[in-house]
Amino acid sequence: MEITKNKEGAKLTLALSGRLDTLTAPQMEEVVKGDMEGVTELSIDLKDLTYVSSAGLRVLLMAQKTMNSRKGTMEICNVCEDIKEVFSITGFADIFTIK
Repeated sequence: MEITKNKEGAKLTLALSGRLDTLTAPQMEEVVKGDMEGVTELSIDLKDLTYVSSAGLRVLLMAQKTMNSRKGTMEICNVCEDIKEVFSITGFADIFTIK
């Protein structure tokens, strides 16, 4: 998985490509724990993400909780139909703001 970061002021955009699974979730977790200084608006672009596992869902939930604790916002955009279905089945579609 590749993560492209773009920070403009208090907004951080992360573009994920590949697979967010057991092997790559720790990479995303490092970003969420380490690159969030001063961030109050998080956008996660999944346009090039092809798969998400339960480990990936866990790290996305952790990002959402981080933003909630900062009274910030998080949105997930450009989600393919397969991943939308995973979000829907797991109930995460009700937790995340998906655009």
